[in-house]
Amino acid sequence: RKRQRYVEKDGKCNVQHGNVRETYRYLTDIFTTLVDLKWRFSLLVFILAYAVTWLFFGLIWWFIAYCRGDLDHLEDHAWTPCVNNLNGFVSAFLFSIETETTIGYGHRVITDKCPEGIVLLLLQAILGSMVNAFMVGCMFVKISQPNKRAETLVFSSHAVVSLRDDRLCLMFRVGDLRDSHIVEASIRAKLIKSKQTQEGEFIPLDQTDLSVGFETGDDRLFLVSPLIISHEIDERSPFWDTSRQQLEKDDFEIVVILEGMVEAT
Repeated sequence: RKRQRYVEKDGKCNVQHGNVRETYRYLTDIFTTLVDLKWRFSLLVFILAYAVTWLFFGLIWWFIAYCRGDLDHLEDHAWTPCVNNLNGFVSAFLFSIETETTIGYGHRVITDKCPEGIVLLLLQAILGSMVNAFMVGCMFVKISQPNKRAETLVFSSHAVVSLRDDRLCLMFRVGDLRDSHIVEASIRAKLIKSKQTQEGEFIPLDQTDLSVGFETGDDRLFLVSPLIISHEIDERSPFWDTSRQQLEKDDFEIVVILEGMVEAT
């Protein structure tokens, strides 16, 4: 029958956090928050980060020219402005973009008779480098997330319970489709099932480890070819007292977690 999954086949967790009051904690770790955003919001933040800084510094460049009186001496060749050929907010905005992106000034260039402009130039260069490092870092981490790499890790569609070496085992297969190996690959399994303690306490979605070879080291995989992962149903297994009929009726889920480092990256 159709059941609501705790973890989808693609690794997405069907858990929604509700009644979160201390939302400021997301802002204290702003880098991880931006990385966890959906792509459309990440691109929006990426565009706004640059557009806002360009507009902000463009407004300051225009304000300096306005306060110095450069805009009133546009045709006066004897006047030395703070920025040559800056005749309005649009040109100040373009100068801000050229400064922060180091495109090249051309005929619009700062002069040495404007100390406040030199200070602002240094501030914008430093802040622009920080914005570049932060936003490019966010985009790089987001692009290099292992979500897509996991698409070429294939698990068997069904798990089976069968005899193996005269022992009852729960088994499934896992394989890697790529030629680049996963280094230090390890696998573990969790049984997600609600339970009630002897004291009468109800624990929803309780997690119990399923042994897949931790004691013997079989959980460390050399994933060159498809492998069969086996959980022996012995006295320590949570399925030891479960019959076949009860297994079909029980509401539980087994989450298998494969971890490792990609050889290429």
